[in-house]
Amino acid sequence: MKRVEAIADLRAALDAERAGGCRVGFVPTMGYLHDGHASLVRAARAATDVVAVSIFVNPLQFGAGEDLSAYPRDLARDSRLAEANGADLLFTPSVEEMYPLPVQTTVSVGGVSEPLEGASRPTHFAGVATVVAKLFSIVGPCAAFFGEKDFQQLAVVRRMTADLSIPVDVVGCPTRREADGLAMSSRNVYLTAEEREAAPVVHRALQAGAASILAGERRATEVRSLMAQVIEAEPLASLDYAEVVDAAAFTVPDPLAGTLRLLAAVRFGRARLIDNVGVTV
Repeated sequence: MKRVEAIADLRAALDAERAGGCRVGFVPTMGYLHDGHASLVRAARAATDVVAVSIFVNPLQFGAGEDLSAYPRDLARDSRLAEANGADLLFTPSVEEMYPLPVQTTVSVGGVSEPLEGASRPTHFAGVATVVAKLFSIVGPCAAFFGEKDFQQLAVVRRMTADLSIPVDVVGCPTRREADGLAMSSRNVYLTAEEREAAPVVHRALQAGAASILAGERRATEVRSLMAQVIEAEPLASLDYAEVVDAAAFTVPDPLAGTLRLLAAVRFGRARLIDNVGVTV
């Protein structure tokens, strides 16, 4: 596996691969990789000819008081995991390489970015959309692999890519979970032993909401209330939101119908965890 830090070097390497007839797979990450990330690399390896993984902790998507400085980093470990799962190129730019000048151009996606995470973290998705648009511009035509754990982020990236006619195939991959249902996340490292034991309540709440829909419940208020009750029964959990929305538009159908997504954000001490499950009526 080759590691590159300069934008020009990554562009040149991937342009040469495409010129030789290869299809490029791309996995953008913020590092501190786990098996969820590894599954994305494996999916890219299976579907494309050459796989590039980026590691960049993007300051634009962190709001005031969020964990930018404390965000976990371990480049040596990340390099080993990326290579072991099939990465050919590892792109590790500095902040100065990505943003050599103060950023005056940002990408803002309306609609799907506004509720839930968008309401809780008002600047977050503009930061995500801006860095992903820049990475797509650097990497060029490719298939880009994202985890469904960050389902709203996936929807924002898909909408941005479609609206701007970016020649990238955005591929969503299933959430990877621990044996007790906790969604794998780099931020799980923040959990204390007691919080880690309590954290699977998020997935249990989502499953309870999905089960109620499959049993015939069509009122979003009742599904929302049920999920909140499950989470609030856990003393270490602090609910940010629990919602059920249309999986494409991120609006709340009344009555519930079609392809739906149940999403939740919950705090456990210094960790803020998000998760989601899908259900179809």
